[in-house]
Amino acid sequence: MPIKHILQLGQGSVVELDALAGEPMDVLVNGYLIAQGEVVVVNDKFGIRLTDVVTPSERLRRVSKGG
Repeated sequence: MPIKHILQLGQGSVVELDALAGEPMDVLVNGYLIAQGEVVVVNDKFGIRLTDVVTPSERLRRVSKGG
């Protein structure tokens, strides 16, 4: 998902997921991996529980090297 779309998200926004509850999921922003997590259901709503988040310095390294 492009960063400009993420910045437009607000309460009640819907993001389509391509995984089921309990499955692992990569979180990509502008095509770059920023986190990994697991799809969860909380109060009948889907979410992503982040299990690993890339450090700011690693994000900068990935972006500057193109991946």
